[in-house]
This record gives sequence, structure tokens and C-alpha cells, in this order.
Amino acid sequence: MSTPTRLVALGHAPLMEGFRLIGLETHPDATDATVERVLAELVRSGARALVLLEHHLASGRGPWLEQVRSEGGSIVVTEIPPLAAPGAYSPAVDHLVRSILGPGALEEAVETR
Repeated sequence: MSTPTRLVALGHAPLMEGFRLIGLETHPDATDATVERVLAELVRSGARALVLLEHHLASGRGPWLEQVRSEGGSIVVTEIPPLAAPGAYSPAVDHLVRSILGPGALEEAVETR
């Protein structure tokens, strides 16, 4: 029998409250050090996990975060927009997509009839 996947969210307390209410393991007001501690524990325990990081934490450069991102596998890290400014959110992958497919790659198609 496989072990269940852990669902973990780290970010500002108001945003984490919503994730806590739907049953995720949360770390309110997390810092880069919190992210590193949680990821180290997940890696060392061999856990399978989906880790949601608020944007400011996802841009960190800690060694455990870099390792998890570069290895792939049983721990998936994704970022979530900030609660106060979701419209201003632009994930890091947008830059990569634009560099490969061109500056208009992510523009919404305008339907003409």
C-alpha cells in the first residue's frame, strides 16, 4: 500500500487559513527558512508531497528548494499568487514560455466573427 501524498501550503497567514479549512497542512507566515526546513523533512522522510508556496517564497534560492526543483519526482512544488494582488501575479514559467515561443505566446486570443 502506498503512503498518502502530503498536501502542504506555506505563505501569509490569511491565505493559509483558507488552505487549512480545506484540510491542507499549513505553515502560516512562513519564511525562506521555514520552506527549507519543511522541504528537508519531506526529502529525508521520502514523502510524496504537493507543496504550494506563496509567490514570495517560491522565488527563494535555498538548497532544499533548488534540489527538489531540479530532481523532480515525489515532491512537486508549485507557486500560488499573493492574496492581496492576484491580478499582478506572473509565474516564473511565463518568462520561459515567452523566451521559447515569442512575446505574444501568452496573450489571450481575440475571437473575431
